[in-house]
Amino acid sequence: MINLSPETEALAKRLADAQHVSVEEAVRLAIEDKARLTGVALSLASTHQRMSVEDMLAFGAEIASMPVLDPRSPQEIMDDLNAL
Repeated sequence: MINLSPETEALAKRLADAQHVSVEEAVRLAIEDKARLTGVALSLASTHQRMSVEDMLAFGAEIASMPVLDPRSPQEIMDDLNAL
């Protein structure tokens, strides 16, 4: 167990409450975020992969830039699938 100052513990509890997670989860997420920002590699086996908002926006932009392979509307595609 890590011994924390009362101020650090209180801050961790406030952060956990704000995120609706346990104190341990809040601390882990905060450390992961800081590690990611500082370029410290995280082991894939030891962490749950979480995408930041920036990662999600970049992923969305990548998907949006892909060519349209089927110009039909979603309804037309579903109608064709239902006809099978």
